[in-house]
Amino acid sequence: MIIWLMGLPGSGKSTLATALKESFDKADVQSFVLDGDVLRKGICADLGFSVKDRSENVRRIAHLSKLMSQAGLVVIVASILPLEELRVLAREIIDDEAYYEIYLKCPLNVCQTRDPKGLYKKALNGEVKDFTGISAPFEEPVQPDLVIDTNKLSGEQSLEIILQSILLPEQGRGL
Repeated sequence: MIIWLMGLPGSGKSTLATALKESFDKADVQSFVLDGDVLRKGICADLGFSVKDRSENVRRIAHLSKLMSQAGLVVIVASILPLEELRVLAREIIDDEAYYEIYLKCPLNVCQTRDPKGLYKKALNGEVKDFTGISAPFEEPVQPDLVIDTNKLSGEQSLEIILQSILLPEQGRGL
């Protein structure tokens, strides 16, 4: 299973990915977090933020997560995934049955106040180019598997909803 947490910068992707990993560890479920920020410094360091480069970034993450999932890990991806065409690409590479897309919905102004890395401020000042939500688009997902409003729910509440959604047999997926 590949759980892809997507949303604007500051919506809670990395925080929830870490919490999910900790929950899986406690349950003796082998899992791994692929964080978009970390990958951008490593295997995707050669990429910029054009649509073409974003597509290549998603392609690499999707293939890597698929390989890890095939090896028996639950893979938790924390990556913005800003365009619907990129979400379609990820689903096509991974295989729809293994892919579980969770949209962490949060208003832009709230994400800006969270801004743990100071990137929104830099983007608004023109210091960061092609920043999602400011100078690059973020399209609302058409049909995510789950939507979590991280503006209205705490991290603990969000985690509980995610865990329940992936454990329910009627979802047709799960651990």
